Amino acid sequence: MHQLIEIDGSSPCPDPDLAALRTAVLIPCHNEAAAIAAVVRDFRAALPWARIYVYDNNSTDDTAAQARQAGAIVRRETMQGKGYVVCRMFSDVDADLYVLVDGDDTYCAASAPGLLRRLVVERLDMVSAARIGETREVYRRGHRLGNRILTGMVAGLFGNHFRDMLTGYRVFSRRFVKSFPALSAGFEIETQLTVHALEMQMKVAEVETPYRERPEGSYSKLRTFRDGWRIVKTIGVLFKEERPLAFFSTCFGVLALGAVALAWPIFAEFAHTGLVPRFPTAILATGMMLLAFLSLASGLILDTVAHGRRELKRLHYLATPPLPAMDSASEEDP
Repeated sequence: MHQLIEIDGSSPCPDPDLAALRTAVLIPCHNEAAAIAAVVRDFRAALPWARIYVYDNNSTDDTAAQARQAGAIVRRETMQGKGYVVCRMFSDVDADLYVLVDGDDTYCAASAPGLLRRLVVERLDMVSAARIGETREVYRRGHRLGNRILTGMVAGLFGNHFRDMLTGYRVFSRRFVKSFPALSAGFEIETQLTVHALEMQMKVAEVETPYRERPEGSYSKLRTFRDGWRIVKTIGVLFKEERPLAFFSTCFGVLALGAVALAWPIFAEFAHTGLVPRFPTAILATGMMLLAFLSLASGLILDTVAHGRRELKRLHYLATPPLPAMDSASEEDP
């Protein structure tokens, strides 16, 4: 079903069902002059009916000129950061299907028709391309381990649906894009995309796709420790906002256990002697227990607020028409 048909052994045959849908390829770029022309040409060959948008994010090289010469629609976002660029692309571009891909020529454009067809046939909202590198050298030092740790954190907090949360290659339905509250500034945007899909209980899938090294002259803008820490903070903030009862219940447990640990010797001595020693410790234990119950109360209140926010986002999601049925999807409908 998802196998590409080759024409003259070079480019995939346009799928008439997919070609009937407005498709946009969104490529955020910052200083990718060495790679962007190849990315645009590859996606023009793989998706000849699609419109390809390159959003230049304050590049100091000739990224914009290279993209325009290769046939892309070039626009500019002046606020620095991938998250800002994705926000702008999602708000500006109107289409039925969206392909989001990095402009570093590390992802396989030939996989795009299969990803899109699976999205449409199975009526999904997002298909994520899990990276399969031919060699370990395609990953920067520490990135593979960092990706596993961060993906594991999201899986533990929000549900285990993905094994490559930080991939920069995804396809979306219009419903997903127009209901996504894009608020991130940098590389943590991938985390927010993943958590949004999980929190909205959207139908998603993950497909393995080839991943290759950057071309000569191209370099990664991801800073391992700085951006990794920003992603960890984003996960924490999303956990607080989307799972406030669990977050503040954890705070309650930590504070309450600490208060009991401090107060227990005081109670034991009071039972034995009738005296209350170490007043500062007793006051600290009392304050910690009060904070514990304030945290629990905050969690209960904010859980109601978060539930209302999810309902509003869900209603906005449902207000966007779904994709038309195709092939096996139409056969399964009653």
